[in-house]
Amino acid sequence: MSIYQLLRDRELAGSPVRVGVCGAGQMGKGMIAQITHISGMRVTAVCDVIQENAERARDAYLHLAKSKNDVFVTSSYAEMVNRNDLDVVVDATGVPEVGASLALESLIARKHLVMLNVEADVTIGPLLNQLYKAAGLVFTGSAGDEPGATFELFEFAKTLGLEIVVAGKGKNNPFIPQANPDTCANEASQKRMNAHMLAAFQDGTKTMAEMNLLSNATGLVPDVVGTHGVTADVKTVAEKLCLETEGGVLSRYGVVEYVHGLAPGVFIIIRSDLEAVNEELQYLRVGVGPNYTLYRPYHLASLETPLSVARAALMQEPTIVALGAPISETVAVAKRDVKSGEKVDGIGGYSVRGVIETHGDAMTNGHVPIGIVGGSSVAKRNISNGSFLTYDDIEIDENTQVWHLRQLQEKHFS
Repeated sequence: MSIYQLLRDRELAGSPVRVGVCGAGQMGKGMIAQITHISGMRVTAVCDVIQENAERARDAYLHLAKSKNDVFVTSSYAEMVNRNDLDVVVDATGVPEVGASLALESLIARKHLVMLNVEADVTIGPLLNQLYKAAGLVFTGSAGDEPGATFELFEFAKTLGLEIVVAGKGKNNPFIPQANPDTCANEASQKRMNAHMLAAFQDGTKTMAEMNLLSNATGLVPDVVGTHGVTADVKTVAEKLCLETEGGVLSRYGVVEYVHGLAPGVFIIIRSDLEAVNEELQYLRVGVGPNYTLYRPYHLASLETPLSVARAALMQEPTIVALGAPISETVAVAKRDVKSGEKVDGIGGYSVRGVIETHGDAMTNGHVPIGIVGGSSVAKRNISNGSFLTYDDIEIDENTQVWHLRQLQEKHFS
C-alpha cells in the first residue's frame, strides 16, 4: 500500500500521524506549513531555542490547518519529545550538538527521528541508526534533502540492475571557502536566513556533508579529497565525470560528486554492459553512452520531509541511513589562520569549513570531524589557513553530547 493510501486511511480513522518539530527556522516553518495540507498527519508540538519562533510557527499552522488541533510550544526539546501525543520527531536545526542531544532524548522517549540535520547525521548517524534499530525505532535522513533525493535515484537504478558510476548533486550556492557570518550577513538578511547557515552553504561544508551522507548510505566514495566539483550541465556531466582514460576527470568509478551548473537538481550516472539495454537507452534519448545521466531537476527540501515522517511511522522504514560503519567523513579545514589559544568555532562560523574524504584516510591522518568542533574547543598551536585539523592541533570540547556519542561510535565500529 502506498504512503498516500496509508495516510488517507489514518485520516479516515481519525488517527493521524503526530509530529513534533525541533527548529522553527526556514526549513521547519516550510515543513510545518506543508503538513496543514497533508491528510493523516498533524503537527502536535513545535520547539525552538527562541520560543517566539515556535509560537509564530504554531500560529501560522493553526491559521492554515483545515482541521484544528492543540499544538504545544516550548524551548525545551526534552519537554517536547517526552509528550505522549507524539509519534515522530523531526530535527530541523542543522546543529550537531542539538542533533546529538535530541536524538538521545528521542531514543529514550521511544520516538522515531527524522533528521533534517545532515551535519549531525554524518558525525554520529551510523551509531544512531544502530541504536534506533536495536530499539525497534526508525532513525532516518529526510526525503527532499539532496542526499535523500539522490538516494531515490540510486535505489531506482540499483533495482533495475544498472551500474551506478557516479551519484551527486548540483551546488546551489557559489563556492566561497572563506565565507563566514559577517561576509554573509547582508545576503542572509535579504533571504531571511541565518547567517551561519548561509556561511556553511557558501564555504562548501553543507555540500560536503550531503555527499558524506550519500556516501555512507551507498558505499560510493569521493574520488579525491573534497571531490572534483566540475562545471557541467545535464548534457555534458556524463562526459566530464568519466574516467581520465575516457577523457574525464575520474580515477575510478563508484564515486560521489557535486557539480556546478546542475542546481537545484540531483543526478546519477549509469551504464550497462548489455547491448540491448544500451540500444534502448539511446532510443529513449537518455544519452549517447556508454554513460547515461538520470537527472531530477529539483529537490523540495523540507516540503518533502513529511514523506519520511509517514514512511517511519506507517511503514517503519528509513528514507536514507548509513549502510553500517562510516564510509566517508566531513573533516575540519581551517578557513583562516588560527592562533594558539584561540577558540575554534564550528560549522558556519569563522574558523573552519568541512571537506569530505574517506573514513579510512581521515582515521589514518588523524583528521577531526567538523561536527565535533565548536563549544569551548581551543587551538593548541598555530593553525594555518587551509590546513586540515588534527587532534594535535585542537583541544576538543569534551563536555558535549556529540563528542561522547562520536567516541562511542568509533569504539563500536573499530
